[in-house]
Amino acid sequence: MAILELQNLKKYYATQKAVDDISFSIPEGSIFGLLGPNGAGKTTLLRMITGIFYPDSGHIFFDGKKFNPVDDIPKIGYMPEERGLYKKMKIGEQALYLAQLKGMSRHDAMKKIKEWFVKFEMESWWNKKVNDLSKGMGQKLQFVTTVLHNPKLLILDEPFSGLDPVNSNLIKDEIFKLAQNGTTIIFSTHRMEQVEEICGHIVLVNKGKKILDGTVSQVKNDFKEHIFKVGFDELPEKFMSHSFEVVGSKDTFLNVKIKDGNKPVNVLEEFLNHKASIVSFNEVLPSLNDIFIRQVQELKQEPHTELTN
Repeated sequence: MAILELQNLKKYYATQKAVDDISFSIPEGSIFGLLGPNGAGKTTLLRMITGIFYPDSGHIFFDGKKFNPVDDIPKIGYMPEERGLYKKMKIGEQALYLAQLKGMSRHDAMKKIKEWFVKFEMESWWNKKVNDLSKGMGQKLQFVTTVLHNPKLLILDEPFSGLDPVNSNLIKDEIFKLAQNGTTIIFSTHRMEQVEEICGHIVLVNKGKKILDGTVSQVKNDFKEHIFKVGFDELPEKFMSHSFEVVGSKDTFLNVKIKDGNKPVNVLEEFLNHKASIVSFNEVLPSLNDIFIRQVQELKQEPHTELTN
């Protein structure tokens, strides 16, 4: 079941289409990557999903019903890239205030805050102010205040910004736990290696349009180039091949690209016929970073879609 479904969303700024007829759905309990270069329309999409902006046309469905900001916004947690903490307010009071804004009672909020503060080793922070925190410490606080009310949909925009590796892993582990417990997570970042590690589904937007979407494995398979990495005890002597061409080599490994009309078994047969001692044979799939760059560059020369009379 889809927790969130966008149907033909459009949002215009003056003559520019910031979001141009975008549709996709997000499976319940998934970690969903929202990707795109700067100015692609990601922030506008997120602001429509959270009720900050209204679409000019199209529909948003949340949990099987048409999105209703009054009923549904309390079920959403949003951690924007631009941080929204009150710099001169005490941290404990701020966490309590934000939790109560999301509908939690003071008693339940205090209990949850203490649990998260212990988990993140923040117990001594209660009377500190945000001004006193480093960027990484502020990031931990922002994450805690976003998840306190146990949202059904959690939106994280660059959640690891400013965090050291230890705290990045701490928050990453909590993201996985939240997803396992049924929270749906939209993860927006420019770090493609994090997307490959964390996300099950992705959508790529550019210049206001959806470029591709699907599971990470499906997208990578869609863009594969039939290249295989072959490992040997020692590199075989060069020979003319009918089934492949060598496109790279390092140490005792060759990268080979299968020619049209051939299959991996044909490559193996050719090497074995030449007495090569093969120790590994693996397909090389493109990284999400490679796919991202390729797709964005293909559209680089196209102007932003403009409204016409």
